[in-house]
Amino acid sequence: MKRRSFLKGAGVGAAAGIASPAIAQSTPTVTWRLASSYPKSLDTLYGSCTYLSEAVSAITDGKFKIQVFAAGEIVPALQVADAVTNGTVEMGHSGSYFYIGKDTAFAFGTVIPWGPNSRQMQAWLFHAGGLELLNEFYAKFNIYNLPAGNTGAQMGGWFRKEIKSAADLQGLKMRIGGLGGNVLQKMGVVPQQLGAGDIYPALERGVLDAVEFVGPYDDEKLGFARVAPYYYYPGFWDGCAELSFFINLEKWNSLPPTYQKVLKTCAMAAGHDMQAKYDALNPAALKRLIAGGAQLRPLPNDILRASYKHTKDLYAEMSAANPAFKKIYDHLWAFQQDSTRFWQISDLSFDLMSATALQQRWADG
Repeated sequence: MKRRSFLKGAGVGAAAGIASPAIAQSTPTVTWRLASSYPKSLDTLYGSCTYLSEAVSAITDGKFKIQVFAAGEIVPALQVADAVTNGTVEMGHSGSYFYIGKDTAFAFGTVIPWGPNSRQMQAWLFHAGGLELLNEFYAKFNIYNLPAGNTGAQMGGWFRKEIKSAADLQGLKMRIGGLGGNVLQKMGVVPQQLGAGDIYPALERGVLDAVEFVGPYDDEKLGFARVAPYYYYPGFWDGCAELSFFINLEKWNSLPPTYQKVLKTCAMAAGHDMQAKYDALNPAALKRLIAGGAQLRPLPNDILRASYKHTKDLYAEMSAANPAFKKIYDHLWAFQQDSTRFWQISDLSFDLMSATALQQRWADG
C-alpha cells in the first residue's frame, strides 16, 4: 500500500494532524512483531491487525514495520498478554478479558456482563477517562493498551439442546470468555475458556455442550451450527466486545512521539473498520445460518433476570476483594447509567420505532 494513496483514501494523515515534514524529522527504522490471539481465517478480528500494519507502514514510508503473526505462530492464543509483558513480542492483539485469572480488572478492557454497548464503550474509553484508567492498571503488567476495534453486541451462543429455562443450564459445559463465565457459573454452568481454533474440536468431541464466540459471520466460519443447532440471543455478557492492541510499555515509551501518534491513529482507524465490517457482514451470515438449519431462539426471560442479579452480586464481591476492580467499575457504571438514560430517548427509541415500523409494515398503511 502506497503512503500517499492510503492517506488520500483513509484521510488518516489529515485527521491526526500528521504532516509529511513532521514525519521526515524523526523516522528511525523500527520493526516490531505483533502476536494475535486469532487465526488468519477470521478476517474480521485478525484483519484489524493487517489493517494496522499496512497503515503504519504506508504512513511512515516503510520505516515503521509491524509483522503480524496468527495465534500459535509465536505463542498460544491465550498467552499473548504474557508475551507482551515479558518482551517476547513488542505488541499483541487479544481480548483483555481472557486474562482475568491474573486480575479481574482485566475484564474492563473488553467488556463486562450487562455492561455498555459498543458506542458507549467508545465514548467511555476515548472521551470519559476510561482509557486512562485502564492504562494506569495495565502499567502494572508492563503493558500499554490501544483499543483495537469492537464486535458490537454478541450472540448468546450455540447449544446442542434447546434451553427452555434456567434449569436447563445446570451442569452445562460451555466455552465462554471473561466474567460471563463467572456469572453463568453461579447459575450452574461449567465455564471453559478456549482459543478460537480449539473451540470446534471440543464441541465436536462432546467436551462442550455449548459455545459462545462472537456473532453470525465469525460463527459461520467456525462451523458451530453443524454440531449445536440452537442459536441464542442476546449475549448479556457481551453487549459489546472491545479488542486490544497490547504494547510492551518499555517499547511504547521508546517510540518517537510521531510514531506514537501514527500508531494511535491507525489503531483507531483499524477499530472503526472492524466494527463496520461486522455490521455489514453479520446480517447476511445470519440469513445463511438460518437457511442452513440453525434454530434462532431468544434466551428465556428467567435466565436474563437471574443473570442480572448474579452479575450485580458478582461485582459487589469483586469490588470488595480488589481495589483496582472497584475503581474502574465505579467509574464505568456511573458513566453507563447516565449514558443509558440518554440512550433511552435517543438511539434506543429510534431503533425500536424503526424495528416496529418494519415488523408491522407501516408502509402498507
